[in-house]
Amino acid sequence: VQLQASGGGLVQAGGSLRLSCAASGVTVNRNNMGWFRQAPGKEREFVAMIRWSGSAAYRDDVRGRFTVSRENAKNTVYLQMNTLTPEDTAVYYCAVDINRNVSIRDSLSYDYWGQGTLVTVSS
Repeated sequence: VQLQASGGGLVQAGGSLRLSCAASGVTVNRNNMGWFRQAPGKEREFVAMIRWSGSAAYRDDVRGRFTVSRENAKNTVYLQMNTLTPEDTAVYYCAVDINRNVSIRDSLSYDYWGQGTLVTVSS
């Protein structure tokens, strides 16, 4: 299994970015796919996820600003991030949960991880 995250970069506050996670060795619409982030000096935290069924979940402070989606033909998951703030600055990771765990916000539920892509939001 390989997950290739991309799309990070430097953006001003209020701007937008779209992250991509291209998967191989696993089918995104048959597994739970998650996005996590880790800011400097902080623990990795849940951001959003899309279940195999297509339903999504978000952390409270990104709900309404971030949207997770998938494109089955490309076996890719996306994280559209709008109205970014400096507090969103972090390395963003995509991950796959092949067991469809109930604890979707727990990083331990995820089996494979991408390499991360850095998002920097300037004020």
